[in-house]
Amino acid sequence: MDLAAVHAALAGKSYSSVAPLCDDLFLQAASRGAATDGWPYAVHLLAHLYLNDLNSARFLWKSTPQEAKDARPELAAVWRIGQCLWNRDYAGVYAAAQGFEWSPEIADFVAAFLESYRKRIFQLLTSAYSTISVADVAHFMGMNEEDATNYAMQNGWSLDAAAKMLTVLKPKVKTNQKLDASKLQRLTECVFHLEH
Repeated sequence: MDLAAVHAALAGKSYSSVAPLCDDLFLQAASRGAATDGWPYAVHLLAHLYLNDLNSARFLWKSTPQEAKDARPELAAVWRIGQCLWNRDYAGVYAAAQGFEWSPEIADFVAAFLESYRKRIFQLLTSAYSTISVADVAHFMGMNEEDATNYAMQNGWSLDAAAKMLTVLKPKVKTNQKLDASKLQRLTECVFHLEH
């Protein structure tokens, strides 16, 4: 089984391409009846989590042989992250990811997953709240209160230190409205016909 493309994607930090690569290679191996004893299940599973594809991650976990689950603690550790994601245990995602000694092959991938996840959660907080407590931001972001406050303020949020509340900076919606002469002419004609 040639995993060179997967290793190249990991080395090049092209993490969003790892899941489709693994899926294709796994299907090719299965269609040939090749043994999947050496399959990088932990990388494959993390790749689906990186893409926030929890359904594919769950399917892969359920189809993974029990021997692989039992023999590979790193695979079980990736699955703990998946379980936390599935249960919306925000703090648990960080605890599961930071509470395991990852192999060099996957350590950078886990760090990239955490950064991507943190950005996704921050975007959700930005869209869902106008004000939020520092403690809640710290909980959702997997940080202590000081780091969470600094992260939020670096992204334009403001702090009410007395109340320990953060005010969310909503992104400005850009509207590109181009008005050319033909559109203005049609609007004028329309208004003219309505008045007469």
